[in-house]
Amino acid sequence: MNNYKITNLSSGKVHLMNGEERENFFKINYFYKNGSYKYKVENLTERKRQRIDKALTLLTYVCLVAVSMLTTILYIESYC
Repeated sequence: MNNYKITNLSSGKVHLMNGEERENFFKINYFYKNGSYKYKVENLTERKRQRIDKALTLLTYVCLVAVSMLTTILYIESYC
């Protein structure tokens, strides 16, 4: 189940909800008013997944650089 952070743009009040609560919230409250947004909705589950993916990508690059450096050192040590 996804978790959401819903911010009221006029008052700045923040609501933390899951998917079912979000659906019920927007049945009662209008998302648009006079052609503009009343709320900002952020998917916290998606943001957490993106943050973890970014950290894993960084770890992959660091490991790749470390392996290439170690390979170079071993090559130099064995042939010099």
